[in-house]
Amino acid sequence: MDVSMHIIRSELAPLGRLRVAINLGNPVLAQRAADGTLAGVSVDLAWEIAVRLGVEMELSNFATAGAAVAALQDQACDLAFLAIDPDRRTVLDYTAPYVRIEASYLVPSESRFRSVRDVDVADVTIASGLNTAYDLFLNRSLKQARRIHTPSSQAAVALFLEGGADVCAGVRQTLEAAARDRAGVRLLPDSFQAIDQAVALPRERPHGRGFLEALFEDLVASGFVARRPVASGQDAALAIGPGRPAPA
Repeated sequence: MDVSMHIIRSELAPLGRLRVAINLGNPVLAQRAADGTLAGVSVDLAWEIAVRLGVEMELSNFATAGAAVAALQDQACDLAFLAIDPDRRTVLDYTAPYVRIEASYLVPSESRFRSVRDVDVADVTIASGLNTAYDLFLNRSLKQARRIHTPSSQAAVALFLEGGADVCAGVRQTLEAAARDRAGVRLLPDSFQAIDQAVALPRERPHGRGFLEALFEDLVASGFVARRPVASGQDAALAIGPGRPAPA
């Protein structure tokens, strides 16, 4: 066995199999199919990583990003597909991003808000999935509006639609799906955050991270990554190359 591959496998799959955390809280990247199987770009990439490593794979699905982060920290998983966030960087390492998505607000149709800049005012409540990437961002950036935390992004949408909050924060594609065929709500046209998605792994795995970044560079260049969101109906996701700045 090649020594360098032996080291890479020892970092990425220390138990001899690749244990991957899939965050179902972000339906742009992962979904549960009608037959119960997991699908989406995160799942496809996880399988590709395992094939290139030459190891078996074990998928674990989590309803929220926070639960996936906890599993990685507890060493119950070896990798997790997550949004890059500076707060998480204190405990995790990341590859370069392989895809970018956007976060915006869902508001009532008659709302006075026309831009995300309008929302941060004192009399506004924002439904937000606790410890999602966009929630962590809003924690750092909001000055006046008050968030109402829910266990997941889906629960935040439900709370808003029930009239429990003035605004709902979330990933653009998720909010678009919620607004589709529903009268009385609309999605703001701009975004308050561009969210870079990457693979998170325990700190001090330099050879493993280098292997993943080289692999993603190849998969992005070949069109593998770009095709996956489209195939799962998430065509608004934007593929980007690892190691290069995300497009504006």
